[in-house]
Amino acid sequence: MRMQVHHYDAFSDVPHMGNPAGVMLESDKLSTEEMQEIARAIGFNETAFTMKSDVADIRLRYFTPGHEMNLCGHGTMAAIHALNDQGFLTGKDKIRVETKAGILDVKLEQLASRHLNITMQQAAPKFEAFTGSVSRLAQVIGLVEQDIETKWPIMYGSTGTWTLLIPIKTLAAFSRMKPATSQFPDVLEQMPRVSIHPFCMETIDPKATMHARHFSSPYSGTVEDAVTGTASGVMGAYYAANVVANPQEELHIVIEQGFEVGRDGRVGVHVQKDAVEISGTAVYVADIGVSIQR
Repeated sequence: MRMQVHHYDAFSDVPHMGNPAGVMLESDKLSTEEMQEIARAIGFNETAFTMKSDVADIRLRYFTPGHEMNLCGHGTMAAIHALNDQGFLTGKDKIRVETKAGILDVKLEQLASRHLNITMQQAAPKFEAFTGSVSRLAQVIGLVEQDIETKWPIMYGSTGTWTLLIPIKTLAAFSRMKPATSQFPDVLEQMPRVSIHPFCMETIDPKATMHARHFSSPYSGTVEDAVTGTASGVMGAYYAANVVANPQEELHIVIEQGFEVGRDGRVGVHVQKDAVEISGTAVYVADIGVSIQR
């Protein structure tokens, strides 16, 4: 069976920047196996599938080439923009989205550029301390232990999807990173299936608050996510809890990501107590034809 998947780039309004995502609209008749097959054929870090929901305005499912995810920030940005472009969201400035991480609120703001600014609620932040070897952890991302910033903790964190947050001393270290992805599970003994998300406080863009890269779980079938939404969300919660000495009632930060892979993008993160939101936009790139067995 032949079908069309929409290619959008999220967290940028420039095609071929930000993070690419596949979007399959009106996917209610597809099985889980067929969604996985489509995601594998597309090969992006995530492909999002839109469906009807009995409890929200829309239901979204997300698949890497290797497995299903509970939540995906850039996949949500891409899917919402695609739904808007196709006329499914005409006149709406807020919708509720059903995901495996819960029902999340999404706010829509039409920009003069004809793009949408999308603000997406995240699940409540959760953290767990990393208790493994810091030296081995540095090695599996191509660094040495001296590159790790010790002022702040290395922590597993989630606002819908778990990742390992690693503070790095300098921006220069990011260009030296080379992930040994297959070795991640041996180092991440507590959560062997999670991704690794190094970050630092030095930035290329003076308007940005933090710089980051995101190395995929070896089970996902990909190596690096260019610009990550949910990881940025939990990074904002981490920043509020660990970096800001006197956190304000509301905290607004900008995270830059994608420079090292030639896909520059920006994620806005908004933290208020335990409530976290991420914001960004997306841009249509092309349609991709995919054939699957039925």
